[in-house]
Amino acid sequence: MTLIKSISGIRGTIGGAPGDNLTPLDAVKFASAYAIWIKENSGKSAPKVVIGRDARISGAMIQSLVQNTLIGMGCHIVDLGLSTTPTVELAVPNENADGGIILTASHNPKQWNALKLLNNKGEFLNGAEGQKILDSAEKEDFSYADVDDLGTVEVIEDYIDRHIKMVLDMPVTQIDAIKAAGFKVVVDGVNSTGGIAIPALCKALGVEVVELYCDPTGHFPHNPEPLKEHLGDLCKAVKTHNAHFGITVDPDVDRLAFVDETGEMFGEEYTLVACADYILGHTKGNTVSNLSSSRALRDVTEKHGGIYYAAAVGEVNVVQKMKDQGAVIGGEG
Repeated sequence: MTLIKSISGIRGTIGGAPGDNLTPLDAVKFASAYAIWIKENSGKSAPKVVIGRDARISGAMIQSLVQNTLIGMGCHIVDLGLSTTPTVELAVPNENADGGIILTASHNPKQWNALKLLNNKGEFLNGAEGQKILDSAEKEDFSYADVDDLGTVEVIEDYIDRHIKMVLDMPVTQIDAIKAAGFKVVVDGVNSTGGIAIPALCKALGVEVVELYCDPTGHFPHNPEPLKEHLGDLCKAVKTHNAHFGITVDPDVDRLAFVDETGEMFGEEYTLVACADYILGHTKGNTVSNLSSSRALRDVTEKHGGIYYAAAVGEVNVVQKMKDQGAVIGGEG
């Protein structure tokens, strides 16, 4: 049985029997349940929902099912097409939407897909919200819109570009210094949307890019979880091309790992710490990471005069703790 239901959404393998795998019937049922929740949560009969997906093979099918189900429930859709999880999260508040759905199974292999559910802030749902959707899906007590009340679709094809501009416009982004450094990097986009977003960002920063597996076909060339044992080609390519470093992401671009100039992994733990050290050097404040992270972030935070806070594992928990403690940066290692 490979259909996994949780408060953050559902994920499973494509094909098989309804209720056992992620079939079209399951996609429609859970999209319907989400539509009921988004209507109740927003107080609107025709809420707006942002939808984006990674490049996995089943993505277009799942998006069509989910999107048309929401239209059938009277929701208005902002369709970002091929996108990244952080891009969809940004687009929800930017478009004044009432929620969002990211169609991705994150670092899972190509046979998997999932519905990741967001609230109107572009954040993952909390436990109570997610449980309401699970309960609604279980009851299958859905009421669809009449023909005059069907939802609409607005297609926005350049949201990754808009996201990149937001990064470039950040006060801490030193574009001139990066351009002057003359960096050369190898990017492993695992043949998903990272192959669109990361090279585009690097080029906008004046970085020379060697693209490795950056064609968004959804045919992952290796296990897409960005761990050392899966990144032999990237490590080799960094040395072959005499690059300064390598970058890799998972299929929906919410996990990041670096390879140094020797072809060795820098590590996700060190990435968060290095970024926090830089940010805290410009903006004083507190930090948050999950309980499974190393104590290095605590040490860096205290060096800059801030307070480190630990959160339970899970992005929703880290984000909530950041908001509670007024943190300027946080993440999961």
